[in-house]
Parts: sequence; C-alpha cells; structure tokens
Amino acid sequence: MRISDIIRTKGKGVVTVPPDTDVRTLLTVLADNGIGAVVVSADGSSIAGIVSERDVVRALAARGAAVLSEPISAIMTADVQTCAPHQHVDELAAAMTVGRFRHMPVVTDDGTLDGIVSIGDVVKIRITELEVERDSLSTYIRTAST
Repeated sequence: MRISDIIRTKGKGVVTVPPDTDVRTLLTVLADNGIGAVVVSADGSSIAGIVSERDVVRALAARGAAVLSEPISAIMTADVQTCAPHQHVDELAAAMTVGRFRHMPVVTDDGTLDGIVSIGDVVKIRITELEVERDSLSTYIRTAST
C-alpha cells in the first residue's frame, strides 16, 4: 500500500499554524482538532517545521510555564522529515521507527504539503491488511479441507 492510499482515505486536510503562534494557542489548536502535531507553515503549503505534544512537554520540563508564551518556532522541529505520496507505507513505518517520531508530512514532487500521516494511520492500515490476509487464509483452509 502506498502513502497516497492513506491520504485518499483520510483526506488531504492538514492543520497548520504560523511560526509566531504562541505555545498556549498551539495547545488549543491541538485540543480543538483532536490531533497530536501540527505543521508549522507561514503560507499553509510550505513547511517551516513541525511541533507536537511531545515538544511542548519537553519544553515545559526544561523551561517551565513561561514556555506557554513563547512562539512555537522556539520549540518546533525545523529539520522535518517528509515522505512522498508514491512511497510504500512500510518505508514510512521504518522511518518513523528509526526516527522515533509519530507524524510525517506528505509532500508532492514540487515540495507542496499534500497531507500528513500519523503512526495511528500506519497501524490502522497494517491491521486492515492483516485482517484481509487472515480471512483469505481461513477461506483457503476451509475450502482445501472440504
């Protein structure tokens, strides 16, 4: 299965926030949208960074509540690893495992933001694939034994 299949199923909508957004506002955006990370973008299509709940927790632990008034550019990951729609989901899962992150923006060949995939999306696809495989094997075993 390709990443484009996930994007086609879940949609291309990506929540973005500008780099000067304060951390307190970021938390509201995350909560209101029920998500764990947002892409940082000044224009909604280019990627300046990514910021997650984990980034907020680490910053709070290091600098205290004052971080809530800081811009997210102070805590975001600026070197964002991305993937392309044509890549296989297994490549994405491997990159997430090695990099120890849970969200990856999807970009087109021209560098435009096309979607975002979470580890939850990857797990959901893998479970679906395993269920189909199980059902196929069960059918095969039933028909072979009759």
